[in-house]
Amino acid sequence: MQEIRKRLLKIDERINYLIQVKGSTTWGNVDSLQRRFGEVRDALFDLSREALLAKISGLEEELSFLEERAEESLTSMDRVRIVRSPLRFSLKDILENVYDDYTELGGEEEASIDPSMVCAKATISAQVKGKTVTQQVMVIGHEKGHGEEYRNGGSSKPWGNEKALRFMKVAQTEGIPIHSYIFTPGSFPIEEYPGAGQQIARNIYVMTKLRVPIISLISEGGSGGAEAIGLSDYRMMFSHGYYSVISPEGAAAIEGKIREGEKVPAEMVEACAERLKITAKDNRRLRTIDRIIDEPRLGGKRDDFAFFKRIKFEMIRATDEVVLKTKSLRAFRAYELKLKRSEEEFPEDPHIDVSWELTRDEIRRLLELRSKKYREMACHGLCQQSTLIGNLARRVRRKTSQYFYNIRYDLLQSHGKQVKQVMRDVSGESSAVIKQVTGPLSGVLDFFSRKKTARDLKGLISSQESDEQLYDDTYTSPLANEDRTVTCPNSERCGCKDLWVPDLYGEFGGVCETCGYHFPLEYEWYLKHLFDRDSIREFNDDIAAGNPLGASGFEKRLQDAIRKTGRRSSMITFDARVMGIEVVVAMLYSNFRNGTVGSAEGEKFAQAAERARMMHRPLLSYVHTTGGIRIQEGTLGVTQMPKCTMAVREYVDAGGLYIVVYDNNSYAGPVASFLGCSNYQFAIRSSRIGFAGPRVIRDTTGDDIPPDYHSARNALKRGHIHGIWDRREFRVNLYKSLMTMGGKSLYYR
Repeated sequence: MQEIRKRLLKIDERINYLIQVKGSTTWGNVDSLQRRFGEVRDALFDLSREALLAKISGLEEELSFLEERAEESLTSMDRVRIVRSPLRFSLKDILENVYDDYTELGGEEEASIDPSMVCAKATISAQVKGKTVTQQVMVIGHEKGHGEEYRNGGSSKPWGNEKALRFMKVAQTEGIPIHSYIFTPGSFPIEEYPGAGQQIARNIYVMTKLRVPIISLISEGGSGGAEAIGLSDYRMMFSHGYYSVISPEGAAAIEGKIREGEKVPAEMVEACAERLKITAKDNRRLRTIDRIIDEPRLGGKRDDFAFFKRIKFEMIRATDEVVLKTKSLRAFRAYELKLKRSEEEFPEDPHIDVSWELTRDEIRRLLELRSKKYREMACHGLCQQSTLIGNLARRVRRKTSQYFYNIRYDLLQSHGKQVKQVMRDVSGESSAVIKQVTGPLSGVLDFFSRKKTARDLKGLISSQESDEQLYDDTYTSPLANEDRTVTCPNSERCGCKDLWVPDLYGEFGGVCETCGYHFPLEYEWYLKHLFDRDSIREFNDDIAAGNPLGASGFEKRLQDAIRKTGRRSSMITFDARVMGIEVVVAMLYSNFRNGTVGSAEGEKFAQAAERARMMHRPLLSYVHTTGGIRIQEGTLGVTQMPKCTMAVREYVDAGGLYIVVYDNNSYAGPVASFLGCSNYQFAIRSSRIGFAGPRVIRDTTGDDIPPDYHSARNALKRGHIHGIWDRREFRVNLYKSLMTMGGKSLYYR
């Protein structure tokens, strides 16, 4: 009887799981099966053992048939429901069944710094030719928990991501690989220090150049929360997992313009799940992951021990492959990789012992391969509006420029610095001899030199201002053409007078003269008033935003944006001068799809960073507005976060000066990656900066936020930005920053 009860309990669990996966009792004949199961359960003591066993066997056979049908017809939303099931395996199950031993770091269970993020020092072993080979790894991942509310459903708070970063650095110090497991619907959207978006940006920035192999495995990958630990040398995904720019429900609410409090129609959620291309097969086709790990029917569960053995093999195999790619013996590497790719069935254990310790040359190659991987990612998701001759001319110009700037800066300037250093050393040694002779004369020269220098420094900015006046008649905002007055939002608190529109958007530059409130201004105003007259030279304007996922109706919206703005993407990249200093600028502006970032914008930014690096110029990111990652591009948009951050890191490491200035509204993915990683971040007064908007925060946390939660002043208090600028002083403050920040390798230093 005990065996019969266990089988009945298992059938009940399987039926409920099938209903949960399909989201309905009406699929197939599950409702009929459920009814018959109830009849058998109620007749448990009325039927003979033989009759009970016969009915139970019949239920099991029919249930197996339905499960096979369900597996064959799984939709994208079905896979989301599989991942969210409490029966699904979690990181704790992997630690217990894949690794031989582990020690959790940063606190355990509810006593952890953030229980939704688990960091553990672990050992993993394999049998190689009859010998046990054990290696150490750092395991980092999200823990959803089995009904443990303190796990927060795998949504890490900022300090959880900070904990992950800390132990990534420990792994780098110890020279051991990192295995990261992604089980998160997204990061917890709060701005308290260190801040959700800013901490994700720090994580990605450091991970770009971690000097150890990184292997990541995705079960549930929710946008920025996934990217916080997801940048890796080898990215894998479970066959029933999902990886997305946003949850299907969130996408449906945005696409359907659902008001807060209203229920999103189920059919719209299903459609968005399909449209976002979130499955493992979709992401493999889009080349945002490298490999798919097959799961048991309807997804792996906590008691699938054969499946855990498969995970162990795949993690060892992936780490071996990353390490082998760094070896200098190319023939050996090619043979090994070819042999592994030809395997249709995974063997019991690896057939070769690969040491995971890397030499200095191997580390260099590891970083080169990682950089190349992310540089090429999602390039197929954009449109290039140019001819074959145009592409050829661009490559020729690029190569010519590379040779010119290499000679100018890497050769001539470096030799010049060496000569100057020798002269300083020689003059230092001889100064003791000739000091008494030249002392009086040097004193006189220094006196006049100091006087002249003081005059030059004092008048530098004012003279530049006289040459390039900040407000002149070269550009007048169209907003200034209305003959009416407006009321400042701070009028009740600050006693501001009503403002006549022609004065407000003309002479006052959109700023209330009483309280300093900044009214929004179009991006063209900045192009005319921030940079030296006639100095802007746009490049890469032929790179156009596309519709790589074929989202329904999005092509028309793109064309509308192109007609409205006369531009092909939401980012403008150009060379310009600020008071004579040449800079490379990447500007996100609101008119084109609310400044959202996709494949085109990511590619333009990466090329701008490369251009600034090649030409030894400062790189300015001016964010007129950004609404985050473009959801219509799915994970092709998400991967712009690590791709652009990689470009920033390589530029900064080469000695570049990267400055970010926020304006209006700046949210989500860009702030949580290539913007938020800057060492020098500023904001125009009255701007709003954050990781998620008020509605998302309210839906996620259940709490309302104060009106000024995302204000520039609060961002400054939290340490997310380093200063607040008045729009009217933007040009002067930017010039001061260019002159006082960054290293000595820039051309004008």
